[in-house]
Amino acid sequence: MPVRAKLDRVAARQPLSSVVFDQLLDRIVGGGFRAGEALPSERQLTAELGVSRTAVREALARLAQLRLIQIRHGGETRVLDFRVTAGLDLLPSLLRRANGRISAEVARSGFEMRAALGPDMARLTAERRDDRVVAELERLLEEMAAADGELGALQQLSLAFWTVVSTSSGNIAYQLAFNTLRESIKDLPGLAHAQAAELRDLRGYRAMADAIRKHDSAAAMRAARTHIGIGLEGIAQMHRKRGAS
Repeated sequence: MPVRAKLDRVAARQPLSSVVFDQLLDRIVGGGFRAGEALPSERQLTAELGVSRTAVREALARLAQLRLIQIRHGGETRVLDFRVTAGLDLLPSLLRRANGRISAEVARSGFEMRAALGPDMARLTAERRDDRVVAELERLLEEMAAADGELGALQQLSLAFWTVVSTSSGNIAYQLAFNTLRESIKDLPGLAHAQAAELRDLRGYRAMADAIRKHDSAAAMRAARTHIGIGLEGIAQMHRKRGAS
């Protein structure tokens, strides 16, 4: 399908600058524009995509903010190697591709990061928690039990559980990394289905909460590693089924 036809199809659902951003992002991360290569000029992009120059400029500004391109005023705009220059704020855009599909490869990467950070967040929370943390985790466990296995509700409650753990860890770097991951996946039901066994693992949540309550940092770390590993395997299966996308 021609690029302009794609833009016409989705333009009614979001601002044109966002549509242009998604299209250019997809071409950059997909290798259509290679690192070091000059992007077409604003005039060329305006003609190719059939949009206003303002929409193109706004899209380019977002790409530059994410460190995907370098804009040289009066010169060429160059594509950067996003694997070297970009930060975690790019993750949501990589996870949700312009065609609306979830990138299984990026999802696996995000959950691998979570598997690395989560156990240590649980360890630190067990060491540093106060009574309010214990009470909040208990409240969330009660709501999980009442959700009766409904994945949408459990996904949101799981994110809330881990938000308490991350904010109680006392590690700002962990908190910011988790915030990015949470905002990336919170409205993706497809990931909830892949993660279903973990979301329904109430015994795993209970084991973490009990270890945190007892200030048992080693047990909290073990429980978190086991629990998160269940979800990681589900995401890995989704990746194997779809292939890297």
